[in-house]
Amino acid sequence: MKFAPLPLGEAEGALLAHSLSAGALRLKKGRRLGPPELAALAAAGIDTVVAARLEAGDVGEDEAAARIAHALAPEPEALSLSVAAPFTGRVNLYAGAPGVLRVDAARVAALNALDEAVTLATLPDYARLSPRQMVATVKIIPYAAPETAITAAERLADQAPLLRVCPPVLASASVIATETPGTKPSVTEKGLQAVRQRITALGMALADAQTVPHTAPEVAKAVAAATGEIVLILTASATSDRADVGPAGVEAAGGRLVRFGMPVDPGNLLFLAERAGRPVVGLPGCARSPKLNGADWVLERLVAGLPVDGAQIAAMGVGGLLKEIPARPAPRAGGWAEALPRRPRIAAVVLAAGAARRMRGADKLLEPIAGTPLLTRVTTELARSGVEDIVAVLRPEDEARRRALATTPARLVINPRAEEGMGTSLAAGVAALPPETDAALVVMADMPEIAAPDIDRLIAAFDPEEDRAIVRATAADGTPGHPVLFGRRFFEALTALDGDRGAREVVREHPEFCVEVALPGRAALTDLDTPEAWAAWRAAAG
Repeated sequence: MKFAPLPLGEAEGALLAHSLSAGALRLKKGRRLGPPELAALAAAGIDTVVAARLEAGDVGEDEAAARIAHALAPEPEALSLSVAAPFTGRVNLYAGAPGVLRVDAARVAALNALDEAVTLATLPDYARLSPRQMVATVKIIPYAAPETAITAAERLADQAPLLRVCPPVLASASVIATETPGTKPSVTEKGLQAVRQRITALGMALADAQTVPHTAPEVAKAVAAATGEIVLILTASATSDRADVGPAGVEAAGGRLVRFGMPVDPGNLLFLAERAGRPVVGLPGCARSPKLNGADWVLERLVAGLPVDGAQIAAMGVGGLLKEIPARPAPRAGGWAEALPRRPRIAAVVLAAGAARRMRGADKLLEPIAGTPLLTRVTTELARSGVEDIVAVLRPEDEARRRALATTPARLVINPRAEEGMGTSLAAGVAALPPETDAALVVMADMPEIAAPDIDRLIAAFDPEEDRAIVRATAADGTPGHPVLFGRRFFEALTALDGDRGAREVVREHPEFCVEVALPGRAALTDLDTPEAWAAWRAAAG
């Protein structure tokens, strides 16, 4: 890749390295410079730009990142992962299920040593995950990477899964609490509440709970009667020896002590045992608090079906000083993974309430494409993308369009004010979105060339923390078009629209939050409103 100042006469096809303003045109870094851009720069008195030009043997940033991500997760669902589309040389990988992340740290380091253009960042090995949490990101640092480095990264990732999410395999837990004479019931209940919170946070159900006197025989009877797939023991007095009440009671019930104590603080006084093929965990006293402790590490792995033995507990000492750790809030705050970046929840609002008057009696949304009505096709492409909720806004009593949507997952919203203009339909659709929605993709229902990969590229560009809260599709030449994605911060403005006021003014009022994504050809511009437009489009398509 050649990176250098280039006179405009040599810059066609190069990638702009630094954002520039050329009159009314704002060119962001990474924009491919074509004749319109070069003409605007020349008109603004700019004769030289710093740009990158790919050379033979280079792979563009998006293709390079996508290839590495595919090698990391060729079958994402089998690894409990989901993979986003590339954007500016980045591909994010997310947890597809709750669980524990396993990472081959040595091979991550080897991949990152291949070439300085290629980077892979992951969460730590054994990180606990919630669904949708980001677990890794592939980033190509410049605008391209050498083919040799990409091929080497693919070979390295193909050897075996470099990262995977281990989902829960244990579904239920039994809890045993012991009491000494004089123990206040409120103390016991507070401890049990913290343990129940942990069970719930790990995705398990409480099978049974028992409170027994603090003696080995009583613990033995309770262990034998427990029905859960894992047994948790919270003793009234801290376990201070292998022969103490908790371990002794497990052994009296026919169990085997695996490890007493662990090099994690808080959490030193944990014990791990096994009985009849089920793990038994003696919780340390600090488990009465929702704050992170060593028992959480052991429980997370056991619930995910990962082996835990004495040697593995001994290895937890590195990083095991947990006191006042800022990276992992208490379970009562929603679990540490909730603070991590996550895959956004995207909904689509399909505007399908127009009267199609220019079609002279026909309905453009029911025009067939390969035997499928356009409205069905558009909605089906949305369902194939990363969109998780689809709302289609219809006019009252529009049975034909309702039938066209019957085979799709779209939810119907009827807009009784549809005749007043598109603004009312957009407002009605956004108002129908659930509160957990992070962004709404506004989709015109008469655009036949929009496909699932295009939608995924728009979603990949959405990052409100980076001020990319509005994502607008453009044609390949940069002409603005549709769809447009709006972050939640703009929902109030969208639901206030009426008449023919569309979302264009929301985009116009907030340029600092807008990012443009070029789609192939004229896909972002092609809408078919007349019989002549349909005939011309079909003729061009062959």
